[in-house]
Amino acid sequence: MSDRQILEQRPGQPASDGAGVNLTRVFAEQGVPRFDPFLMLDEFGSANPDDYVAGFPAHPHRGFETITYMIEGRMRHEDHLGNSGLLQNGGVQWMTAARGIIHSEMPEQEEGVMRGFQIWLNLPGKDKMGDPGYRDFDPAEIPRVRLENGVEALVIAGRFEADGISQDGAVQRPHTEPQILDLHLPAGGRVSPRLADGLRVMLYVYEGEVQVNGHTIGQGRLARLSDSGALELASDADSKVLLLAGRPLGEPIVQYGPFVMNSREEIEQALRDYRDGRFGG
Repeated sequence: MSDRQILEQRPGQPASDGAGVNLTRVFAEQGVPRFDPFLMLDEFGSANPDDYVAGFPAHPHRGFETITYMIEGRMRHEDHLGNSGLLQNGGVQWMTAARGIIHSEMPEQEEGVMRGFQIWLNLPGKDKMGDPGYRDFDPAEIPRVRLENGVEALVIAGRFEADGISQDGAVQRPHTEPQILDLHLPAGGRVSPRLADGLRVMLYVYEGEVQVNGHTIGQGRLARLSDSGALELASDADSKVLLLAGRPLGEPIVQYGPFVMNSREEIEQALRDYRDGRFGG
């Protein structure tokens, strides 16, 4: 079997969102079809409260799913459907906006480190106007695998397969078949996650540096890989990498801020529904 090739590398870019939360935008909007079915990856991380304390006041979403993975800190979710949840160290919030959710994500801390990721995952056109949903996962509900060589995998979605070990994640999704893995490699660690051909694969190194099939990816850089072949990750020092893989939908992507649909007409309808108070009912 040939190796997956690195098609591109890119650094994250400083950005601001919500009510002034400073973050790193790894990818979003521009060139989104290259990352299909993923729409966005943000990394947030700071010990300065000014960077995060304003949070994300109430705002709408339609047409996709949001996944928030908290590494450190405390964030409160509330939405217009009556859901509420506290996201803490190691926890995951999985929200299916579908036809519409208006929610807020506000820090429940005024000091200390807040660190994590938010991922936007597209929905197929037939599900974009389906029922919205929300689920909190405590850290204990996120399966964790430890290989004999010390490599650890937190299996948020999909399945982790390597070294004869197979572990399902906390979330399974049809159509996009997302695999979201947080991989921790100790010095000298090596792992070959098994990924089906046809999946779009991205790796984001958020600590240390990782060799991807022999090519080094440094901290704060995203690597987009070819859609088939074998994958081996190795590291000379303690490193952490977020692996995103999913099956491309191959559908038109029309985005206007927090609305992602298949046509301009559907975006205009979303704007009217939100304006007229008919959102997500």
